[in-house]
Amino acid sequence: MGKGRLEAFSDGVIAIIITIMVLEMKVPEGGEWADLRALLPTFLSYVLSFIYVGIYWNNHHHLLHAVRKVSGGVLWANLHLLFWLSLFPFATGWLDENHFANAPTAAYGFVMLMASVAWAILENRLVVLHGNASVLAQATGNDWKGKLSTLGYLAGIGLSFVSPWLANAIYAAIALVWFVPDRRIEKRLEE
Repeated sequence: MGKGRLEAFSDGVIAIIITIMVLEMKVPEGGEWADLRALLPTFLSYVLSFIYVGIYWNNHHHLLHAVRKVSGGVLWANLHLLFWLSLFPFATGWLDENHFANAPTAAYGFVMLMASVAWAILENRLVVLHGNASVLAQATGNDWKGKLSTLGYLAGIGLSFVSPWLANAIYAAIALVWFVPDRRIEKRLEE
């Protein structure tokens, strides 16, 4: 089956996720610049989550650009990814409402970890469908950033009970690593 509906549905869900996250940011009571200071944790967690959602959207676009078709297994794997992405607003809200406390920081890391696992499953299903000789299989063969991210999320979850700020710094560092789009697929398509 074609991939058009999968792309359109995923884009719609991701747009809703971003909308929900921004709606969590409440307007301050006062009209002074100082009144914005209380929103700093909310804004920081929103920016980090927005960057993560943007990274997933960007890489999802590239991933699907490298394939011709999808299967039932791919559809379910994509829904699995969207499930974890849809938890970003909740994890973000809990994180900022509790000013980066231990449990919300660990939960945030867990949601990030599970989204990365879901991504790996989706990528695997697409490679299985298109074969080891496909552009996608050749482009995604050595995923050092994915492996590094998984280790970082696990470290962040563990550290969240010792130093939530250090754990959140790890989550931010992982986002910075992915901020530059994954060019492996683009390079293979150009060849």
